[in-house]
Amino acid sequence: MKKASEKRSVDMQIISDWIEPGSRILDLGCGRGVMLDFLKQKKSVVGIGVDSDPSKILTGVKKGLTVYQGDIEAFLASFPDGFFDRVLCSRTLPELSQPSKIMNEALRVGRRLTIGFVNQGYWKSRFGMLFGGGRLINEVHPYEWHESRPSNPVSIKEFEEYCTKEKISIARKVYLAGDWKTPCHFRSNFFGGYALYDLAR
Repeated sequence: MKKASEKRSVDMQIISDWIEPGSRILDLGCGRGVMLDFLKQKKSVVGIGVDSDPSKILTGVKKGLTVYQGDIEAFLASFPDGFFDRVLCSRTLPELSQPSKIMNEALRVGRRLTIGFVNQGYWKSRFGMLFGGGRLINEVHPYEWHESRPSNPVSIKEFEEYCTKEKISIARKVYLAGDWKTPCHFRSNFFGGYALYDLAR
């Protein structure tokens, strides 16, 4: 999975560039704590993570991270307004059962919200469904539909239309091409493989 780890390093660096040293961070869907660990080392953040997978949380605990196993929505409800400098939702958005509700709660407890997701409007995904009759299987999405978690795929176009409708401010955004390393500056909803957003109310 070398290619997947290389892609992971690029989006982590972009997210890191948006974070002030010593920030208080909440990572939704933190998994094994890779992002939190990276930010702790690079930006000395005070980080907390939550994930539904107990085996992944155990890995995070072994790294010395403050991570909890539980429901993201219930976890968010336990914090007061503006408690965090930034909430992270990296690669988690399509797996949420109620994305809009979680985003609103994240923007309540955090001054900023960082979201990163695979663009389902990407040309290979479109053509894979059109000509192959099924979704794209690669190093990022290596599992068949029956082996994967529930998913609400979203495109760049759909996400930005939602932000406009909900009056969510997009302070910064970065589109990456299909290699997840090269910036995409042209027809991002078609040629962009991954999108990152810095959001605020």
